[in-house]
Amino acid sequence: MGLKLLNATLALLLALVLGGLSVGKSGLPYVMSLRSQLNEQQAANDAARARNARLLAEVSDLKEGLEMVEEKARAELGMVRPNEILVQVTRR
Repeated sequence: MGLKLLNATLALLLALVLGGLSVGKSGLPYVMSLRSQLNEQQAANDAARARNARLLAEVSDLKEGLEMVEEKARAELGMVRPNEILVQVTRR
């Protein structure tokens, strides 16, 4: 009878442990839900990183573009900044 009681107790404990794994805060469905949320968040983060990289490239282009516009305006149109004197030298 002692061995049967021990087996029954161990079976009950095993059932409780397996039940806890299948239901509860540390259960398998909860862990799978967290993994799904993690994958969704990682995808959102990757999309945000790509968007940030595009915006950074756009800002860089705009900064460089303004310098190019200024150079072109100075060379082709003779534009000057305030308090600046332009001296043009022409060759004959």
